[in-house]
Amino acid sequence: MIFLGVKRSVIKTIKTPVILIAACAICCVSLFSFIISLHQHESLYQEFVSQDLDGVSDNLASDLVSMLANDAMDFEVATMLLHLERYDHVKFATVFDANESIISRYQGKSKASQDALSSQPLSYFLSRYQAGMTLDKQTLVMLKIIGDARLPQGYLLMVTDLAVPLAESKQKMIENIIMPIGFTILLAILSIYLLLSKLLAPLTKLAFFANDVRKTQNYKLRPEKVGLFEIAKLSKNIDAMMATLDEQMVKNVDYTRQLIEQQKAMERLANFDSLTGLPNRQFFVETLRLELCRAKREKSDVAILFFDLDGFKDVNDSFGHDIGDKLLVKIGQKVKSYIREGDVLSRLGGDEFLVLLHNNPNEYVMANIADRIISGISETIEIDGWQMNVGVSMGIARASQSNFNLSEFISNADLAMYRSKLEGKGKYTVFVESMMEDNKRKLQICNAIDKALIDNQFMLYYQPKVNRAGEVESYEALIRWIDNELGFVSPAEFIPISEKSGKISKITSWVLQQAFTALPLLQEKNHKPIKVAVNLSAIDIKNASLLDEIIDLFERTGAKPSAVEFEVTESAYLENFDVANTLFTKLKEMGASIALDDFGTGYSSLAYLTQISLNALKIDKQFIDNINLSENSNLVISAIIDMANRLQLEICAEGVETREQADFLIDKHCHLLQGYFFGKPIPLEDIVKSDKLN
Repeated sequence: MIFLGVKRSVIKTIKTPVILIAACAICCVSLFSFIISLHQHESLYQEFVSQDLDGVSDNLASDLVSMLANDAMDFEVATMLLHLERYDHVKFATVFDANESIISRYQGKSKASQDALSSQPLSYFLSRYQAGMTLDKQTLVMLKIIGDARLPQGYLLMVTDLAVPLAESKQKMIENIIMPIGFTILLAILSIYLLLSKLLAPLTKLAFFANDVRKTQNYKLRPEKVGLFEIAKLSKNIDAMMATLDEQMVKNVDYTRQLIEQQKAMERLANFDSLTGLPNRQFFVETLRLELCRAKREKSDVAILFFDLDGFKDVNDSFGHDIGDKLLVKIGQKVKSYIREGDVLSRLGGDEFLVLLHNNPNEYVMANIADRIISGISETIEIDGWQMNVGVSMGIARASQSNFNLSEFISNADLAMYRSKLEGKGKYTVFVESMMEDNKRKLQICNAIDKALIDNQFMLYYQPKVNRAGEVESYEALIRWIDNELGFVSPAEFIPISEKSGKISKITSWVLQQAFTALPLLQEKNHKPIKVAVNLSAIDIKNASLLDEIIDLFERTGAKPSAVEFEVTESAYLENFDVANTLFTKLKEMGASIALDDFGTGYSSLAYLTQISLNALKIDKQFIDNINLSENSNLVISAIIDMANRLQLEICAEGVETREQADFLIDKHCHLLQGYFFGKPIPLEDIVKSDKLN
């Protein structure tokens, strides 16, 4: 039914573009011809004016020969120059004697008569122009020698404006020919339109015929024999096609039977990944289920490898999903060459793959296969001329460790693979029971977070930041958690879990509420304005409601934005660059401060510092620990502090634990110091009760 839309497509898609193309071509040719005509007119006009001026100057020079020979009066020479009155575009004319003194000057009627050339001496023209006619920037300069060139009696200088008359002449030419050109173009376009309408009329009839077939579904209809050349041939072909369609209706029963068979074939294909051709999750799970039943019956075991690609997201982001798909196909082909015959390789989805190892392989065989896969995939892979590198994080598990439970079996391999990622990627990890215990603790922590918020198990500790004189300038709010069952839970443990489970936003809200409420007490205790620094995670930055929540807290608690500093790690900021810039720019506009935490441990590039909204940099503890251990360490810290000062950023060193470190940083003009040497994090009530200020 290809021609069902002929009515719309032929009339509106063929004729209109052809007319537009023809019209554009005609306009372009006309414009090109017009431009050439203008250019030719300009050349001819310039030649005409030059010849006219040359003739006039020759006549004047001839008449002046006798006048200068007879020592004519200046009045007589001036009268002679008045013959130039009929030339509207003469700027000026000057007659010089043999000693280059002015005998008489004529000032023309040209609009451009006030010219800097009129005040120049004859020597100026003799040094720049040869005798005769010279075109100088739309000005004609005529310099004639009066008398014999070997013994001149004087000189005649005429300067005529060419720009104004040329422009007037071109304008008149345009006014005279624009209407005929426009009329000719319209006439040509109309002629093409009428010609196309006539030529395409048979095609329009075919369009109506196709529409009738679509509405009636009567394939016995036949088109009228219309048109010439290709259209006649098309009409004949449509007639033949209608006959064929009529015949095909009879064969529908056979086609239906074939479609049923094809449907069965498609059901078989449903067990294989459409991209890589590998067995898909459904096929693999069913195969694994049968293997588990067999192994359990025979008191044997089953092993699987679970792996995904490290850096695959970067490939998709950098090269596009088409290249990413081709990479997955290539990975599947490579892995198949590394496993044994009889092993089953499956793509679960995305960049995740599973390998079922047959015949219950021992540890050596499993390790050998895993090493081959990891080593082979880590080699540079070329896709469409692009060189790319990805790695593999792999987990290995045995069915006996999960009591032959299918979902737990795959989960164990997944846990082992995740452990490989945590330990640096590009390796394999064999599942052990302790991983299950680690996973259980993570689940316990995750499930306990909500209850801990309700029961106020979290606490905020405040660690002071002091200036070079040892006076407290601000505090960093640090969260602590002691659970009744889990005991002390480190922030390094529960913060990543809360981020992964989506509960970090609740914790951040609680921290902001507590820190804003504590501000008046901290400021009263220190008898001066004190800032409180609050940490934000990458998840917080992407939280669209965070800004409104902060604004609401400022209003409800009465805390001033100028008393709050928001700290964010370098990696969290740059991984969410656009969103972070928008959020922190608005917070800065409100008066709050923004500090970049762990500076130097992430991207290690200085270019971004000019593009982000910041007030302060915090030097990471790993740099502070190396103070005075090597000259290079000292130079790096000095460079960071100097750079921050030049960028007008406040600089804070965290993790200061010794007097030697403090003295070095003070000597280098570090603004703020933070660490156990000046004070450990303590609860708010301990700060309030303390009789001593740091």
